[in-house]
Amino acid sequence: MWNKTKITELLGIQYPIFQGPMGGGFSTAELLATVSNAGGLGSFGAYTLTPEEIREAGKAINAKTHKPYNINLWVSDVDKSLADYPKESLDRVKALFKPYFDELNIPLPELSTDIPSKFEKQVEVLFEIRPAVFSFIFGIPSQEILAEARRLGIKTIGAATTLDEALALEEVKVDAIVASGFEAGGHRPSFLRPAQDSQTGLFTLIQQLKAKTTTPIIAAGGITDAKGIAAALMLGADAVQLGTAFLVTDESGATPLHKEVLLSDSPKHTVLSKSLTGRMGRMVANKIAEEVKFETEVLPFPLQTKLVAPLRAAALAQGRTDMINFWSGQNTANLKHNKADELMKALITETNKLLQIGR
Repeated sequence: MWNKTKITELLGIQYPIFQGPMGGGFSTAELLATVSNAGGLGSFGAYTLTPEEIREAGKAINAKTHKPYNINLWVSDVDKSLADYPKESLDRVKALFKPYFDELNIPLPELSTDIPSKFEKQVEVLFEIRPAVFSFIFGIPSQEILAEARRLGIKTIGAATTLDEALALEEVKVDAIVASGFEAGGHRPSFLRPAQDSQTGLFTLIQQLKAKTTTPIIAAGGITDAKGIAAALMLGADAVQLGTAFLVTDESGATPLHKEVLLSDSPKHTVLSKSLTGRMGRMVANKIAEEVKFETEVLPFPLQTKLVAPLRAAALAQGRTDMINFWSGQNTANLKHNKADELMKALITETNKLLQIGR
């Protein structure tokens, strides 16, 4: 049947439905546990957390579920260009954003380019927690890290936005590959070529990976309901990953305003912008993303995040939705479930009806 795939067998889960590992405070132990307890794979995006915060998150998760779950990290969590980033460039970008700060009547923040990577220390704590799955984006961990994951019995999942990236992941023998279509919300996790040159649609990407790789495939990007699940599975995916559909549930860490915007009936135009963090991501169009064009220089990641953080906080406090970023995938047409358990039940029931004859 449709719910018996290489992925369900690999991970020991009942349904090939993943909750996207949303970082930046959007993931919660409650959301993860709800999905895992319903037979899918709950995920926790931990790239912004300190090692100690990840350890505490692990305790909270393990108190809510004994089912398999995933912790996600960023291999590249600091842009290399930050190491010798010129002060003149920093001042130029701050000047570019100053009118937005003036409009909200707040000062520009003091910024330091001294931002060390947390990735290796985060991995050490992840190995203490021993989740069933360690997923990662923006690159490939070292062979030593991958070998240790295998020794501990932790399955590894990398993300690819192109066939070349999938082939690189298969070469290091990851257990599964997320095919991240350009429709997906949040950051574009490209790592071999710039994100703007790695814009393959999900259905094309699934077919490319199916033809040229043997590693199990997890489809991500624009899937919000059973029809999307059925289509991805029929094209050869072994599982699906939903982000935006889980983002709007009560259990997610998104703000009520963010959920309200995504659930509203008004048409939502999404854009790919690096104005928020310095790396390309898909969000609902807003004033800043529209005015700060993609070719415009912004600060390297994560320094751009530190620049925009007080701006975003002030915009939220002042109700200026035109200056707030709301991460979103391209497809918000069928978002309707406020409870993660209800969403999981609907996905399972409706997919079962669509694919009753099996695969």
